[in-house]
Amino acid sequence: MNASNSVAAVGRIALALIFILSGVGKLAALQATQGYIQSVGVPLPALALWGAIVVELGGGLALAAGFQTRATALALAGFSVLTAILFHAQFADQNQMIHFLKNIAIMGGLLQVAAYGAPAFSVDRLTKRTSSRMREPLAG
Repeated sequence: MNASNSVAAVGRIALALIFILSGVGKLAALQATQGYIQSVGVPLPALALWGAIVVELGGGLALAAGFQTRATALALAGFSVLTAILFHAQFADQNQMIHFLKNIAIMGGLLQVAAYGAPAFSVDRLTKRTSSRMREPLAG
């Protein structure tokens, strides 16, 4: 393993943490979060809340583990843009603009992960090794 593999794994896990912690935060404050979702006019706020929890927790854990890394990163990138548009597009409010740009930056990092996958320290890598070993002819 080289240093760039370690850096890539740390970066992937750091990106995943924001989603994991956000999903846990939503679970800890279900009613308040649903109220916030409703206040910005998102239809079916209860469904949106549970969808966000599944995407954030499931996607965050999958990304951290490096499971289906490219597809997971693309899904989370889309989620980041969607939440930027729905919740942080009031550009007259500097705080909201910073949150919008944060989401766009997260999307950029996730697109890098989607482009390059998880080169090491990942379920994808372990699965690739296992499946390629299974395809090799038996020695003998």
